[in-house]
Amino acid sequence: MTGTVAPGVAPVRRDASVTAVVGLLVLFEMMSGFTQMGITPLLPDLADAYGLGDSAANWVGSVQLLAATVCVPLFGRLGDLYGHRRMLRVALVCVAAGSLLVAVAPTPALLWGGRALQGPLAALLPLEIALVRSRLSVPDARRAIARLVGALTVGGLLGAASMGAAAGALGGVRAALLVPALLAAVCVPLSFVAVPESEARGAGAMDWSGFALLALGATALLLGVSALEHDGGVGPRVLLGAVSGVLLLVWWVRAELRSRDPLVDVRALTGRRTGPFYAAACCFGVVFFAAQAPDTTFLAADPDSAGYGFALSSARISLVLLPGIVAAVVGSALTVPLARRIGYRRVLAWSFALVAAGFAVLAVRHVSLGEIVATKVVAGLGLGIALSAMPTVVVEAADRDRGGVATALYNNVKSFGGSVAGGVMAAILAASAHRPGAARETPAEGAYVLVWLLCAVCALAGAGTTLLARRSEDPDGVAAA
Repeated sequence: MTGTVAPGVAPVRRDASVTAVVGLLVLFEMMSGFTQMGITPLLPDLADAYGLGDSAANWVGSVQLLAATVCVPLFGRLGDLYGHRRMLRVALVCVAAGSLLVAVAPTPALLWGGRALQGPLAALLPLEIALVRSRLSVPDARRAIARLVGALTVGGLLGAASMGAAAGALGGVRAALLVPALLAAVCVPLSFVAVPESEARGAGAMDWSGFALLALGATALLLGVSALEHDGGVGPRVLLGAVSGVLLLVWWVRAELRSRDPLVDVRALTGRRTGPFYAAACCFGVVFFAAQAPDTTFLAADPDSAGYGFALSSARISLVLLPGIVAAVVGSALTVPLARRIGYRRVLAWSFALVAAGFAVLAVRHVSLGEIVATKVVAGLGLGIALSAMPTVVVEAADRDRGGVATALYNNVKSFGGSVAGGVMAAILAASAHRPGAARETPAEGAYVLVWLLCAVCALAGAGTTLLARRSEDPDGVAAA
C-alpha cells in the first residue's frame, strides 16, 4: 500500500468537524476490539454447536486473520485512490454482514465465510488513521490516533470479559454472537452521519494483479498448513499447498518490486533499519493472535476424559482471561513513561522477554487456574507494552515520508504471521488428536505444551530482532526515541 497516511504529504490544517467526529471513530474501534476479542471465550461453545474438534476450532481465528492479511493493503490502497471514508463504510458493511453470518451460520463452511467477511476489521484502524492525518494538524492527529488505539484495546477487554457471560445470560453462543453483529450494524449508518472524507488522493492505479497473487499465495500456504491437520503429517497435499503458496508469494514479491504502483511496499521488508522490526511484528502476530484459541480450548477441556483442562464454561473462561487482558491495558498505559526513560526499542525488547517468560512458565506449570492466571498476567503485561510500542518503532524507523506505509505494512505482516501460526498450531493439536488410542478430537497435553513453547521461542526471536535493528541504526537515528 502506498501513501496511506504519509506525514508531510496530506494537509495538516486543523478541521473542527474532524475533531468532533473522532469520538465516532473511537466507537468504531471499540466495536472492532470487541468483535475481535469477544469470540475467543466462545470457541469451545462454537465447537460444540458445530461438532468441531478442539483443533478445528482454531481455524475460526485463522480464517479471519487470513482475510485481514489481504484486506489491509486492499482497503488501504483503494482508500488512497477513492477516499478513505468511502472504504471505511465498505469495511463496516462487510464486518456487519460477516458478524451476522457468524451468528446465524447453519454450517461450519458458512461460519468460516462469515469470519472471512470480518477480515476488514483489521483495515478500520489504518483507514481511520489516514482520515485524521489528512484533516488534522500533526499534534491533533497524534492525540486522535492514541485515542483510537486505546479504544481498540478497551473494546477488546470488554469483549473478552463479557461475551462468555453473554452466552450464559442470553441462552447460547448464537445469541451472544448477535451482540457484536448489532454493534457493527449500528456503526454502518453512523459512518454516514458526520465522518468527513480525506482530502488527499493517491496517484497511480490499483494493483489488482498484486492483490490476486497475494490472496492466492496466502490462501494456498494456509491450505497446505491445514492439510497437516487432515493428513496427520506431511503428505502430498501439504507439500502441494505449501510449495504453491511459497512460489506464488515469491512471484508476488517480484511483481511488487517491478510495479510502478505496488499494493505493498515490499522493499521496506528488507531494509536494514525497518526489516528487523517487521520480523518482530510477525513474531508478535504469532504470540498475540495464534495462542488465543489453544488457551481457550485447553481451559474448556474436560480433565476426566482428556487428562488435563478445567471443563470451564465460556463465562468462566472470560473470567480467567480477564486478568491477563487487564494487564495488557496496564502495559499499554505504561509504554510511554517507560520509553521516556529507556527508549522505545529497549521497552519493546523487554516486553517480548516478558511474553517469552509467561509462555515458558505456562508450558511447565499449568495444573491450576492460579498458575495459568499468573502466567497470563506476565504475558499480558508484555503484550500490552508491545502492542503500543511496536507501531511507534516501526514508524520512527521508516523514512519520514513513509510513516503511513510502514503502519499498514506492520498490520499486514502481523496478521499474516498470526494466520499462518494459527494454522500450524491447529495442525499440531490435530496431529496429537490422531495418535493411536486417543479420544476423538482430543489433543494430547504435550501438544499444548509444544504450542506454548513455540510462542516463547517466537517472543524471544522478536526480542532478538528488535535488538538487531537497534544495532543497525545510524548513531543519529531514533534509538533513544
